[in-house]
Amino acid sequence: MEEARADTYRPGYELIAEQILQLIVESRLQPGDRMPTEKELAERLGASRTVVREAIKILSAVGRVRAQKGRGLYVADDEGMLGSSRWGGFFLPTDLDHVYMLFEFRRVQESAASRLAATRATPAELRAIETAAQLCEQGHLTDQTALFDRGDDEFHLGIATASHNPFLLAAVREARRLQRQSSTIGLHGALGSHAAEAITEHAAIYEAIRRGDPEAAAAAAGVHLDKTLEDYRREIQRRLFG
Repeated sequence: MEEARADTYRPGYELIAEQILQLIVESRLQPGDRMPTEKELAERLGASRTVVREAIKILSAVGRVRAQKGRGLYVADDEGMLGSSRWGGFFLPTDLDHVYMLFEFRRVQESAASRLAATRATPAELRAIETAAQLCEQGHLTDQTALFDRGDDEFHLGIATASHNPFLLAAVREARRLQRQSSTIGLHGALGSHAAEAITEHAAIYEAIRRGDPEAAAAAAGVHLDKTLEDYRREIQRRLFG
């Protein structure tokens, strides 16, 4: 099974994006530091400038690199708690083991956030969570991936906000950013057929929080993350083995 994880299934710009991240860590570059130019990166990494340019676009989109027109490339300074330089090398988005560990990390965080939200959520926070769940459902029903993703993000962050624990909120936000990064670089967007199930799972989490049942809320959040990981694994299997 380990052999099946070989890099051969990944486009060149994904591999170069990973190498650029490694270069940032190995060069001890800090947020705000200037990076080598596209030409220098191409020469150093043995890639074409076109491939490097595509890798930079991806890294810019996920908040790891900042491109300033006429000035060059810089290490982004808005990576947040888990993505900051003190976590150097912690997460490389195309490493599947790290992706799986990230799901484990999210399960712990979001189960705890849901448990706390069930006893601390204000009426306004409950409305925000419900509205986000409805937005997610609308995105699914109208086949609008961006709308689904927005609702999904607002739903999970809304629960973390309702936990009234700023450390949990920061951790959930950063873990979700890293999750988006893994999808952007490794899987290019929405995964598999889990969207419909996710709507039902969101509803179960919300209802448990609304009725003030912390254990049911935590359990529902755990089920949701477990099912999401299962779908992630199935999609990887499909892409690797057809």
